Amino acid sequence: MGAKEIAKRMLEVGALKFGEFTLSSGKKSNVYVDVKLACTYPDLLKMMTSEMVNLLENQQFDVIACVELGGVPLAVSLSLETGKRLLIFRKKKKDYGLGGDRVGFIEKGERAVVVEDVTTTGGSALSAVERVRDAGGEVVCVLTVVDRKEGSEENFRKAGVRLLSVLTLDDLNRAIQG
Repeated sequence: MGAKEIAKRMLEVGALKFGEFTLSSGKKSNVYVDVKLACTYPDLLKMMTSEMVNLLENQQFDVIACVELGGVPLAVSLSLETGKRLLIFRKKKKDYGLGGDRVGFIEKGERAVVVEDVTTTGGSALSAVERVRDAGGEVVCVLTVVDRKEGSEENFRKAGVRLLSVLTLDDLNRAIQG
């Protein structure tokens, strides 16, 4: 399996959409990459997870962190594959039940991989990076399925974090055309 096969399968299942879209970053795009939809296909989720495991081959980490919703199925699948504990950050702190802004925990000094479905500017993943650090953890890298290459890599570099991606928007475009 590889990036090209993932891109082709994404196209087959309708996880690549074309038109006019406003992304969570506020940017406009004529391509929407719906990794959440892609995750609903077990074969495709397995393909993406396999590539994520390959990218993490030489990384030492203790916990997999993500922000709801997009990163959750990917992080769960990666957790099952690696045996690493999971930490899910809520977008907003709950004011009912047990409250809190997370499910799971990170101990001081533990190393985390932050998982994201798609990065454009990296805002959502950067919030997870800050929250891991605020809890006393260290971020090894941010791992995304698709990097749109619209500023996220530079923003992560400024934050002192390396970005690893399974695919870029250019990879997806090549797969569509080839």
